[in-house]
Amino acid sequence: MQKFIVRRLLSVIPVLFVVSVVIFTLLKMVPGSPAATLLGDLATADDIAKLEEKMGLNRPLVEQYFIWIGNMFHGDFGISTAGGEPVASVVFSHVKPTISLALYALIIASVIAIPMGMLAAKNKGTGIDHGVTVLSLAGISLPSFLFGLFLMLIFAVKLHFFPVSGYVEISRGLWPHIKSLTLPAVALGFMNAALMMRMTRSAMLEVLGSDYIRMAKAKGVRNFVITTKHALRNSLVTIITMIGQSAVQMLAGAAVIESLFAIPGLGQLMVNSIGRRDYYVIQAIVLLIALFNVLINIVVDLLYGVADPRVRAA
Repeated sequence: MQKFIVRRLLSVIPVLFVVSVVIFTLLKMVPGSPAATLLGDLATADDIAKLEEKMGLNRPLVEQYFIWIGNMFHGDFGISTAGGEPVASVVFSHVKPTISLALYALIIASVIAIPMGMLAAKNKGTGIDHGVTVLSLAGISLPSFLFGLFLMLIFAVKLHFFPVSGYVEISRGLWPHIKSLTLPAVALGFMNAALMMRMTRSAMLEVLGSDYIRMAKAKGVRNFVITTKHALRNSLVTIITMIGQSAVQMLAGAAVIESLFAIPGLGQLMVNSIGRRDYYVIQAIVLLIALFNVLINIVVDLLYGVADPRVRAA
């Protein structure tokens, strides 16, 4: 198991290298210059050229890339062209809201989807199964921003159960923090919950049709034990995979929800940075999301070994 962990950690290095090259190359292809953006519309060509020389933007692309990577190893992601602040402080100040939102949405999606998927598989062909199928189809078809507007209208504007928008730091209290994130977390997690329902149902149906399940039923083992101990345990690899994919999608797709509910997270920062052509902030955000993606996949691989002893043996 230790060798497996070391191999997976070492595999992160080439992945991040390729991602960093792609990010750097794509942003260099975008029209415009960070120096021109930093100086403003009134800057002369000589002023822009001098600042580009100072920032190293007139050097060969390969040299610029290695300077950028070397600076990142020292925690220097550059200076924001929009605010003049260090990119690291700008980005990391927006990380906590995004992580809190994604984790909360993932918990909501998992708590709702996995039991409902199990219930649908256990009652295949009944009204419960059809109801779960309709709900999952609605979740897949309904855009998250539209569902978010609906939640905002009903639970914030009409019923006043939750705030319309805004974000409360956890340092100001756990309940106010959770309350400010509930509506956006439900809106973000609903689509992923629908996908998790379908995947859980399919995985459970496959296991429930196995010979050893029929043997357990013939022996008189209770349905609850069959469903939870045998069927669910042997479906965990599929469910863990879906949870990992949902976590990645929530981190990468939080921009719309954060903008809708005025949450100062990475998604909202990305949208604002694209509008301001803040190249260094965009580079840092995309690289950070890629790092989260790789780490989540490593955790998923490790959970495979916990859930299924055959993976550890292999």
